[in-house]
Amino acid sequence: MLKKPLFLLFLLLSPSLLFADSIDLFIMGGQSNMQGWRSDAAEYPQAGIKFDPDIPFYWEAVDYASSKGEWRSLEPQAGHFIKGHFGPEVMFSRQLKRSGLHPAIFKYSFGSSNLRDVWKTPGAGGLYDKMTHQLKRAIKLLKFQGHQVNIRAFIWIQGESDADTDKLAEAYYHNLRNMLHHFRHTIVKNPKLPILLGLDEQHPRVAIRPAVVEAQKKIAADDPNINFISMRGLEKSDVTHLTAKGVIAHGERLYNSYIKLTYLPPKLEKLWQE
Repeated sequence: MLKKPLFLLFLLLSPSLLFADSIDLFIMGGQSNMQGWRSDAAEYPQAGIKFDPDIPFYWEAVDYASSKGEWRSLEPQAGHFIKGHFGPEVMFSRQLKRSGLHPAIFKYSFGSSNLRDVWKTPGAGGLYDKMTHQLKRAIKLLKFQGHQVNIRAFIWIQGESDADTDKLAEAYYHNLRNMLHHFRHTIVKNPKLPILLGLDEQHPRVAIRPAVVEAQKKIAADDPNINFISMRGLEKSDVTHLTAKGVIAHGERLYNSYIKLTYLPPKLEKLWQE
């Protein structure tokens, strides 16, 4: 056991421990609309921006840019716009902060990636394995800083690329269900972890092969701790990618869904919606 003077010296050398607290970790993964591919950071929302310095943010846009393996504060990410891009994590986490939570966001995304061939089954060396490896590392970094980490939810926005062929679409339910089961039971060890699912239902290929939407809806219907969030009506810049305005609204939808899923008794849902 450290003697008092040595302990005080240790704290001075590790200032983050002086301010260590309990962190509510939200894991976000998926394709380009999770990344915010067409969401120009020139329109980065100002409402609630005061919260950004207090929201830890670890992100990886595969083969594009990242937070370089470090926790930073919530911010736009380097992208193909001059000021970068941002995703639904911004309004989602700011609303969580307003609600009294202490959110941290881990985001891992890769555009045009299907579940079967790119993310792959757990243990197959695909993007899913790389994401969970990064996640474990990111959690260790938070704990090293002295934080208690509470994993609150997994948000998965993906599926359009699995509508590319009939074979992919038909396998999507099985592939997604297995991935979510592994994530809950093996990675976070919480079989009741809240999960939010979504994809662009109006994408041309999804309209042709709605099995991917039906898969997400069925998984949500069969589990009281999983919600499906519609993306209908969100503003787009092209056939699938949301504009900055659409991304902001999407983040708010995700927040509302999470609160209803985890904090509101069923009898109060109608009141919440009103």
